[in-house]
This record gives sequence, C-alpha cells and structure tokens, in this order.
Amino acid sequence: MSKNCAVILAAGEGKRMKANMPKPMLEVLSRPMVDWVLDAAKASGVSDTILVVGAYGEQLVDHCGDRCAICWQKERLGTGHAVMMALEYLKASDADNVLILNGDAPFMDAATIADSLTLHEKSGNAVTVISARLDEPFGYGRIIQSEDGSFERIVEQKDATEEEKAIQNVNSGAYWFRREDLISSLGKLTTDNAAHEYYLTDTIYILKQEGKNAGVFVTENADVVLGANDREQLQALNDIAAKNFPEAVQ
Repeated sequence: MSKNCAVILAAGEGKRMKANMPKPMLEVLSRPMVDWVLDAAKASGVSDTILVVGAYGEQLVDHCGDRCAICWQKERLGTGHAVMMALEYLKASDADNVLILNGDAPFMDAATIADSLTLHEKSGNAVTVISARLDEPFGYGRIIQSEDGSFERIVEQKDATEEEKAIQNVNSGAYWFRREDLISSLGKLTTDNAAHEYYLTDTIYILKQEGKNAGVFVTENADVVLGANDREQLQALNDIAAKNFPEAVQ
C-alpha cells in the first residue's frame, strides 16, 4: 500500500465575504470549511497533511492545532506558488503521492479521494486531475480529453469555443501527483503569463511534454467542485449540506 500526503491550499482571503478571517474558516453547518476538507483527507487514508495559510493565517493555525503541518504563503502569487511553499515538507516526505486540495471546497469526499488515487496508481500517472460532470458547467474550466481518455488540457470559460463550452466535464481544482514529479515540475514553473503568477495547472503540461502520463478521474459527486466566493454562495453551500447531511444540522 502506498503512503500519501496532502497539501491543502488555504491562503485565500475571500475579500467579497467581508469577514476578517480566511475563507476556509467560514462555516458550513457550523463547521469551518477547512474541517470538512481535513476530515475527508484523513478518512481517505492520507497519512500527513500540509496546510498552506496566508491572510489571517493565525486563525487557521490556532484552529487546526496539531492536525497538520503549516506553511505560510506571505505573497500570494498563484496556486503553483502556494504549493511551492510546501516544497521543504514534500522533499523531506517519504510519501509516494501528493494530493492537492482546496481548503474552501467542503464537499470533496473521502470516496472520491480514494477512488481517484486507485486510478492514478493503476494507470501509472504522473498527475491525475479530479473532475466532475455538471449539468450547468458555466464558469468552470472544461476538461479536454484525448480519444483514449487521457488529459489534454483545461480550457477556461472565457477562452472556450462554443463546442468546448458544451463540455460538461469540469476541473475540481484537486489533483493527485507522484511526489517526485510534482517536485520536479514545480521547479520548472514560470510567471510568463498575463497575471505574472505561478499556475499549478502548468505543471500538468510540463509533465505531459516530458512524456509522462496525465489522467482524469471523473467523480460521481458533482458537489466536489463547489466553493463560495460571496455570502450568497456560502448560503447555497449551507443549503446543500443541510439537504445532504441532515444529521449534521445543529
């Protein structure tokens, strides 16, 4: 059985929430979203977790206690940069694979994590993108796959053709990487883009260019892609949770 670790990205400030706290500390059914994510990772069998914190990070440090290691992202220069902050831990780890999760996506579940790992290892992938099919995919990055089902590219809504907009398979923002492949590809990221940021998704293209396998796992739980950018969306998450997890309603 492989040994695996997780990096949870939790440095987002969530300015539109108008709250003096990191977005992953906002609650769904009276529990911070980060707790939902930590619990799912643990239940899936992930042995070690690294939490990347930034704005109001002290609150996450105090709340999470000794449940995970902490890395600070003082400057927020993109998702790739956030994972770079965990490089010291990743290099010292003996994990075979690394799971990347978002700390403000509370409905990522243990079954999706475990099943995607099975596909990741069985297929010999350097990286596996976790995706979901949505009836209304507007706004999400579409997953483009080759005829054999392997990952080809992610196309954002604003860049998609009409044909691509019809694709219902979308990126969840969660990934499995072979640890050594993640470390090597992070070292090759650049900020040669309009935002001058390090994009984690660029590591996938780097690994593909090196001839390594990039796969896609499509979960049956479409809610894994859901997050919240404002109070209205946060309320929507609470409504979904109350319907799907009535035993958790307090």
